[in-house]
Amino acid sequence: MTVRDEQGHHRSESDDMDYIAYLHKDRKSDFGVSFPDFPGCITAGTTLDDAHRMAAEALSLHVAGLIEDGEKIPAPSTLDFLAKDPAMKGAVAFLVGVEPDTDRTARINITAKEKQIEAIDRMARKFGLTRSAYIVQSSISRFPSIGNVAARTKARVKKRGVRVTE
Repeated sequence: MTVRDEQGHHRSESDDMDYIAYLHKDRKSDFGVSFPDFPGCITAGTTLDDAHRMAAEALSLHVAGLIEDGEKIPAPSTLDFLAKDPAMKGAVAFLVGVEPDTDRTARINITAKEKQIEAIDRMARKFGLTRSAYIVQSSISRFPSIGNVAARTKARVKKRGVRVTE
């Protein structure tokens, strides 16, 4: 899905986005970092490298929380747009990249015997999970290499002498 930012540019929702961060430093303080596009998202570091690392982590967690809450992620502002922002006074602007996690939850239907569903529900309650979370986690832990299914299938097909094309 593509979205249009406030400057009218199109971008993919899954693209890495670079957001402007403000770096502030007072004489007897750590390096403080804030994000004009995300009021309330702040962090600090004792060194410049630490502040940059903490900024990337803070922004990533903030964006993940917004996505989890179903809120929209703002398009990154430009320096021209922020030039008159009073919070920028005395700050050094730098870019912090974030890759939004657009992994959306999907609803599925399954067919199972009632006794099986009852057993699943009992186990889910025992582990403090929902039915869905228990089924997903059980499946993933039962078949940890599920991500390699395509590779294994391709290898089996090649072994049988069938030509595989990408």
